[in-house]
Amino acid sequence: MKSIFIPFLIVLVVGITSTNAQTTTSKEVSALIQKKRTYNKENGYGFRIQLNNGFETAIKTTRSKFNLEFATIKTYIIFESPEWKVQAGDFKTKLEADKVLNKIKKKFPSAIVVPR
Repeated sequence: MKSIFIPFLIVLVVGITSTNAQTTTSKEVSALIQKKRTYNKENGYGFRIQLNNGFETAIKTTRSKFNLEFATIKTYIIFESPEWKVQAGDFKTKLEADKVLNKIKKKFPSAIVVPR
């Protein structure tokens, strides 16, 4: 009888402990998910393809050339002192951005994927 009771008791204790651990973890995970959603609303999320950075005139030239080659992809000019950047696209995942980057790299070899 003892040989059956001890394993049963161990299984019962482990089961109760793991159930409690899952409840605690899911509360923490929910809090992190909510925090991430708040951050995304304030700062945006996703990825863009950075075509070039440098002086304003070079950036505007790069943007014009890009718009001729890829008219359907939206471009952005960003100024972060002391340099200008031209970025293209609004991609939700890095994989999505990488697929488009392969096409863009043929005309703009210095292009890279950057977080938004």
